[in-house]
Amino acid sequence: MLDSLAHIRNPRLRSTLLLGFSSSLPLALTSSTLQAWFTQAGVNLVTIGALTLIGLPYLLKFLWAPVMDRFIPPFLGRRRGWIAIMQLSLCAALLILANMNPLLHAARMGQLALLIAFFSASQDIAIDAYRADILLPNERGIGVAYLIVGLRVAVLLSGALALIIADHIGWRTTYHLMAILMGTMVLATIFSPECVNVVPPKSFVAAVIDPFKDLLRRDLIVVLLLFIVFYKIGDALALSLMSTFLLRHLGFSLTDIGIAYKTMGLVATLLGAFVGGIWMNRIGMYRALLWFGILQAVSNLMFVWLAWVGKDYFLMMSSIFIENFCSGLSTAALIAFLMSLCHARYSATQYAVFSALFSLGRVLIGPLSAVMVLHWGWVNFFLCSFLLSFPGVILLTFLRRRVSFNVEAVEC
Repeated sequence: MLDSLAHIRNPRLRSTLLLGFSSSLPLALTSSTLQAWFTQAGVNLVTIGALTLIGLPYLLKFLWAPVMDRFIPPFLGRRRGWIAIMQLSLCAALLILANMNPLLHAARMGQLALLIAFFSASQDIAIDAYRADILLPNERGIGVAYLIVGLRVAVLLSGALALIIADHIGWRTTYHLMAILMGTMVLATIFSPECVNVVPPKSFVAAVIDPFKDLLRRDLIVVLLLFIVFYKIGDALALSLMSTFLLRHLGFSLTDIGIAYKTMGLVATLLGAFVGGIWMNRIGMYRALLWFGILQAVSNLMFVWLAWVGKDYFLMMSSIFIENFCSGLSTAALIAFLMSLCHARYSATQYAVFSALFSLGRVLIGPLSAVMVLHWGWVNFFLCSFLLSFPGVILLTFLRRRVSFNVEAVEC
């Protein structure tokens, strides 16, 4: 891990870390943190569950990814130009959201959060393509670890720390601070190294059609796409109402939850990301996906135990640590695998397709999860999340002989 951290002097890896942070910062602000804001304001559970639909742009971003592949902004180039535009748009939209009240403006807040998700998904398209363009083949393994650290630190900051701030100085100031932080990320974009030897598609038709034609030629493409959807869907279900579970069912305070995510969650994520990268190189990508997927499923049983026992601070901290560690393992393996599936010519659009499928469960499971909790209770809900983790592992075994799982063969 110390050798890996020494690579931070590399400007490409440093940009991967900072832009990964920028990519993930808006996510919690329109999901778990917004959910906590609505919960504390007294909004009903069904409405809170429907907030997960705000993530629909993450599922549909492949529809406008070709536009961002084809057209070049007048400043900072094809990748960094789009990144900067979206960062500034996110800053402005978050400032507006900060001045609203869930009890008075629930519908308008949902609409604005949907727009924020659109800007965030568009930023993701440009950042994913930028990362694929600048990282050298021998940097992609450690690059995934840095990416995950950036992603998770941003989620912990906009999730855990935001909850602590909101508990002491209110939601309005919290979202103002997050908007300002989002705006400062433009500096990371400006000082990131420029892409070289990246030629945009010759026509808009080529940018739209050719990436999908290439995908349809792959062996077992339907099984492959289903695997991407289901690999982490159990984890997505378990976390879909986590803030409401800890706040409303168990009675923890915003500060309790924030400290747990900020300490245990951060340490566990850092360990999971780097340990996952090391193990993946040692045991191979297929076995990493298999065993990390199983560990991710088992980690959901900790929440079954917590729901059964009730309010227990130590058990809550342990559950969050184990879930974040296992999530770091499985996410590292999945992202490396998705990068290996991309054709260099169509990396922006194809990665947008894969990441949209990856987000499918997280976005669509929310309304269903609220109904499950209302009818079955929290213990059975988390048991379902455990069982739902295994279809992805089963699909993985069907892909073993027909899909390359060679870490060194990444051609994103």
